[in-house]
Amino acid sequence: MRHLKDLDVHDKRVLVRVDFNVPLDEQGRVSSDARIKAALPTLTYLHEQGARIILMSHLGRPKGRVVDSLRMGPVGERLAELTGWEVVCAPDCVGPEVQDLAQSLLPGHVLLLENLRFHPQETQGDEEFARALASLGEVYVNDAFGTCHRAHASVAVVPRFLPSAPGFLLEAEIQAFQKILHNPDHPYVAILGGAKVSDKLPVLTNLLPRVDRLLIGGAMAYTFLAAQGIEVGQSRVEEELITSARLLLQTAQSQGKQLLLPVDHVAAVHFAEDSPYEITGPGIPDGLMGLDIGPRTRIIYKEALADAKTILWNGPMGVFEWPEFRKGTEAIAQDVATADAYSVVGGGDSVAALELLGLQGNVSHVSTGGGASLELLEGKTLPGIQALEQA
Repeated sequence: MRHLKDLDVHDKRVLVRVDFNVPLDEQGRVSSDARIKAALPTLTYLHEQGARIILMSHLGRPKGRVVDSLRMGPVGERLAELTGWEVVCAPDCVGPEVQDLAQSLLPGHVLLLENLRFHPQETQGDEEFARALASLGEVYVNDAFGTCHRAHASVAVVPRFLPSAPGFLLEAEIQAFQKILHNPDHPYVAILGGAKVSDKLPVLTNLLPRVDRLLIGGAMAYTFLAAQGIEVGQSRVEEELITSARLLLQTAQSQGKQLLLPVDHVAAVHFAEDSPYEITGPGIPDGLMGLDIGPRTRIIYKEALADAKTILWNGPMGVFEWPEFRKGTEAIAQDVATADAYSVVGGGDSVAALELLGLQGNVSHVSTGGGASLELLEGKTLPGIQALEQA
């Protein structure tokens, strides 16, 4: 695919798909601007090149209808505060009035289109809607990795009609996942956590032949422990996936891979932030539920990462939202950040742990796309990336 710097953007109307799906507080103000800041390198480059910048994004889940609380105005205000640029918010994302605003845009100025998902045609991948969007610009840039797994009009169809390239954020994502999926240095260690085996089983299956070690934590670990016949008390277990977990463990053994599971646990009486808890292991007594990996497991996982040259981390080791049950996740964050390795971290709680400890600058790449990164790790082709390759 083309690179952004291959495109002639000077004095051109550049239609940029960004991921400004940011959280808003009760007053309707942006409560986290991380996704806006992530797009700034691309937007700053376009601004410096004298491009006429037209931004399009979705916000929330309006399900094809206008929802006033999901208008893009607060996002435009925050972008203007961060950059000092004048940002004009359009009343819609298509139509004659928007066309006039786009045509009259001056070099270096910014037009932010209204929420794309106010139109059902966006999520339907409608070609006529994509043509209407494409008619606003002369060049297309996709910098929204978080939506690349969606075959939506603004992501997968607009590139058919305009010279297209990824922005710097999306290009960095593509390069990071190319490396960890196709060209990793060894030893290669993957750390997977989170609540459900069902969410991560395709990822585990695709990664197993590529990695040297798999470290598993979070609630998904208890299904694997149950598959080994270890007592897990009241911990969350996906009974229907015990056979699949057992097969994966057997496959890892037959391929000579290390698949490490927790050997001790921070086990609570109730699923509550203030629940009494104790350290148990290797199993969990009846009446208790595992909410984090234990201290011995933290040591074992640290040792497993010590000589790694490539690290992938996706998912927390416990109930990260609660301080008493986040020690495992914090320990992994420290270990990944201090490793002498190429490291890629994705998943909201994993990234949040890095940010909480101020370590996000100590890893090689922090991924901005939850669902998109999981689908890449499963070995799927993402419609948004494929559209740029075919453009």
